[in-house]
Amino acid sequence: MLFHSSIKLGSEQAPDLGQLWNLQMASIQKKWIELITADFTETPVLTAALGVNRVLANLMIHRGVRSFDEAKDFFRPELRHLHDPFLMKDMAVAVSRIEKAISEEEKMAIYGDYDVDGTTAVALVFSFFRRIYSKLDFYVPDRHKEGYGISRTGIDWAAEKGYTLIIALDCGIKAIDEVAYAHSKGIDFIIGDHHMPGEELPGAIAVLDPKRKDCFYPYDELSGCGIGFKLVQAFAMRNHFEESTYYRYLDLVAVSVAADIIPLTGENRIMAHYGLKKLNSDPCFGLEALIKLTGREGPWTTEDIVFQIGPRINAAGRIEHAKDAVHLLISHSPEEATRRCAGIDLYNIERKSHDLRITGEALAMIESDHELMDRKTTVVYQHDWHKGVIGIVASRLTEKYYRPTIVLTRSNNVVTGSARSVRGFDLYAALNACGDLFVQFGGHKYAAGLTMKEENVVALQERFEHVVSSSIPPELLVPEIRIDHELHLSEITAKFFRILRQFAPFGPANHAPVFLSKGVRVLGSPSLVGEKHLRVAICQEDSPVFNCIGFGMAEYLPLVGRGVPLDLCYCIEENVWRDNRSIQLNLKGIRASKV
Repeated sequence: MLFHSSIKLGSEQAPDLGQLWNLQMASIQKKWIELITADFTETPVLTAALGVNRVLANLMIHRGVRSFDEAKDFFRPELRHLHDPFLMKDMAVAVSRIEKAISEEEKMAIYGDYDVDGTTAVALVFSFFRRIYSKLDFYVPDRHKEGYGISRTGIDWAAEKGYTLIIALDCGIKAIDEVAYAHSKGIDFIIGDHHMPGEELPGAIAVLDPKRKDCFYPYDELSGCGIGFKLVQAFAMRNHFEESTYYRYLDLVAVSVAADIIPLTGENRIMAHYGLKKLNSDPCFGLEALIKLTGREGPWTTEDIVFQIGPRINAAGRIEHAKDAVHLLISHSPEEATRRCAGIDLYNIERKSHDLRITGEALAMIESDHELMDRKTTVVYQHDWHKGVIGIVASRLTEKYYRPTIVLTRSNNVVTGSARSVRGFDLYAALNACGDLFVQFGGHKYAAGLTMKEENVVALQERFEHVVSSSIPPELLVPEIRIDHELHLSEITAKFFRILRQFAPFGPANHAPVFLSKGVRVLGSPSLVGEKHLRVAICQEDSPVFNCIGFGMAEYLPLVGRGVPLDLCYCIEENVWRDNRSIQLNLKGIRASKV
């Protein structure tokens, strides 16, 4: 059976969600790929010029750093290297329209998506203009009632309130009908988006999107919040404001860049670098409250944002309404932020509950159907799944089965879905080939959202499977561990780690380096932490002893406890426990050694 509109969960056959969760966490056998690091002609040049060893020099070359000057820019990013915002198509028009609105005392609304990128974008632009203009408000659509993007409900709200200019962020690039509808009500739009445009652009006053075919802005991987930052930067430059008036919001940009999983290169790297500095020294009241809520000691990294801050901000829109997240991020005082943060945390607790239950039900659905198991795609549907967490569930199913995945539920008389892809496969193109089955869809290569009629769900399962299976190379269906360099454990010194940390911030296109050490020995008795995570101490010949943690790698306990030599893939990180700091290896792969 391929189509599941529901599954029975009576007491006599309800799945063991704990058991299914452990099943989901089990590691897939991954392919280890060692990047070529030998015989770089630039290696000796970098080692001599920078005073680093060959391993660090090769890591730089993997990241496109091949000279002293390029290394200087990479390790010492400077805000003066941010691009002129007026290089972006329509930026001058957008600034002029905002200036006109302010001079003529029009009412302006900042409109944004309900995820982390959208809410940080709204908070940034609203906070900037709030300091100089009072006839201003913001609007975030209700995920459950309005869905993604610009809605007629939002436009009607603006019209009733007398708003004549809407600045849309992290959405709107395909809102052709909605922008036309707004125009009929006397409302102008400025679109600030970073998603892929369609063949036709909305009839807005200005469309700020570096992915436009006719936009020659030097960098096209900005987040939606990054687009908002460029807009306020342009406004500030045109009106001769101090740079501090917009640099103060880089903590919000850093959160958006990390949470939206976009490349940490170019301008993103610069803004994330300085944004993390602000996050760790002088965050806005809302982010400061979130940091205190986690109880985690700094310094905060992009990974911490992804796992600690991002889910909490997202929880507001997933469970209740994303406007609560915006209110938190624009809080006027620490007291207000603390109060609002408590509500956000309750949303996050509820989000986790829905996440656990729905993931378990989806796993039960797939594991009970051999035909679904044998496919190269996953498309599952349950009419009463919580719309706010289906994106998380899609990510978990993709991790479990490592194939393009769509998770669907019903909301407001239509079926809505979240889709996720595997490394190297263009999900957006695959969905485009199924486009006639959708009411609408949008997204990018690795993640997308869609709405459709319920009667098309079975057709989508068949079409999506056909499109993917006929175009995806078999090797893309096997997860990879991409190894930057082989390393002897004795090479992990304090100096080596100190330089390695300067490769951060880490993220897509600049992942934390993964190292391989062969023939290591396990010392003492390996143990489990929380039943799922592996803890082990290792050494290699006469190297120092290093403690390792393998998250979700409990199934490797029998292997590491046999006393045989092992090959390990790992990232090097700092472990902080109370006031003690030490180097720790975060395991990514384990196998019996052949040496």
